[in-house]
Amino acid sequence: MNTTTAQDKRLIALSDEDNVLICCRPIKANEVVMINGTEMQLSTAIGVGHKVARQAITKGEKIVRCGMPIGSATVEIALGQHVHMHNIKSDYMPSHDRHAVQGKI
Repeated sequence: MNTTTAQDKRLIALSDEDNVLICCRPIKANEVVMINGTEMQLSTAIGVGHKVARQAITKGEKIVRCGMPIGSATVEIALGQHVHMHNIKSDYMPSHDRHAVQGKI
């Protein structure tokens, strides 16, 4: 596994190609983290296993984790922003959330 220089130890890059970091220890909202040498305050809490943008990601850009695309950004995602079902979609299967109506996605 790789980590980026000047990277918060609570966040890890699984591959050099990844544009997201994986949270390996809980981070509370408003805590300061270091991402790619930039200190920033996170606006939301990030749970273990969740993703944070390693860089700014444009709408439609592939989300890359473990060196493989896992979906596409549905909106612009800023550096350090939580990356999850609210701002990405799978390119391979329908995404389900609590707002999905049975039979309609």
